[in-house]
Amino acid sequence: MSELELINTYKNELQNYSIEQLRFKSEEEVWSIGQMYDHLIICAHEYLDNMEICATLNDEQPLGKTEFGEKLYKIGGFPPIKIRLPDELNDPPNNSDSKDELISRINQVILRLSQWESKVDSINPNYKVKHGGFGWLNAREWYDLVYMHFRHHLRQKNELEQRLVK
Repeated sequence: MSELELINTYKNELQNYSIEQLRFKSEEEVWSIGQMYDHLIICAHEYLDNMEICATLNDEQPLGKTEFGEKLYKIGGFPPIKIRLPDELNDPPNNSDSKDELISRINQVILRLSQWESKVDSINPNYKVKHGGFGWLNAREWYDLVYMHFRHHLRQKNELEQRLVK
């Protein structure tokens, strides 16, 4: 499955859920499917914002990724583990969007990705923005992180679907 097909699959599968299923939380600390979608969309825009910042920089950054960041990019994705952000970075995602709102928001992510797809590799790879856990990332790495993050959440998506009342 190509990277764009992956995000389109997320978008198309929204049609499979009722609004009740989209917002269903099996436990207080467990996200709903809608919250997972909200998280993915917000992060994708954040990563693309950082990629765009890289495109505007004029000073090269000699520093690189953290050890975890190096491993992440070496294997091309997140390890199959659950990652919990620190509480101050872990506000619960929105759980009120409709399917149409989520589809529209995913379409914005797809549009931004497609607008930058042919340009991202022309950005100086030494123009970087710091990621809190992965270190200094260049435009290509921020761009790729969108897809790695969507792939990472496939397992969570499957788990949440198993908890749904059909």
